[in-house]
Amino acid sequence: MTIQERLAHFLGQTPNVAEALWVAPNATLVGAVTLGAETSVFYGAVLRADIARIVVGRASNIQDNVVVHLADNHDVVIGALCTIGHSAIVHACTIEDECVIGMGSTILDGAVIGARSIVAAGSVVTPGTIVPPGSMLMGTPAHVMRPLTSHEQDGVKLWAEKYLHVARAHAARGQAAKPAANDTADLARFKT
Repeated sequence: MTIQERLAHFLGQTPNVAEALWVAPNATLVGAVTLGAETSVFYGAVLRADIARIVVGRASNIQDNVVVHLADNHDVVIGALCTIGHSAIVHACTIEDECVIGMGSTILDGAVIGARSIVAAGSVVTPGTIVPPGSMLMGTPAHVMRPLTSHEQDGVKLWAEKYLHVARAHAARGQAAKPAANDTADLARFKT
């Protein structure tokens, strides 16, 4: 596809937030974004699917000021029960189920973070890096420091489960999870 064709196809879509638990009122979702059941997107996060797709799996949370974007040849796919920490950059990559992406981390084009892994805060995962499941990554550039123990792997999803409660509490404070079909003012924040 040409860039014009990509923009027409992906940017022209309305984000699918029907199953999301909560989307902060100042989060920005643009284009071909799909949020799975019980997902949450916190304050200031930007998910911009203008030239490819962004898919966020069940019960995952995208925390404050996270940026999610993509590349011509790479969607962003975030699995189920993932926690994407504050101010992380997730760019054109795949994050498998039950991962924690630490605050301020950057995951770059074509990287694959294996299931039940942790990327330490401030790490930079370089393009094309393939991370085995159950790994602890750290550094700039990030390297696998060690395998996580089975106990540590079991604990990764607890962060996402905690954020289900946090998102419900924010939603209960009156912040709409998604626009009502007839609320054109609120609908405008989900850009097409």
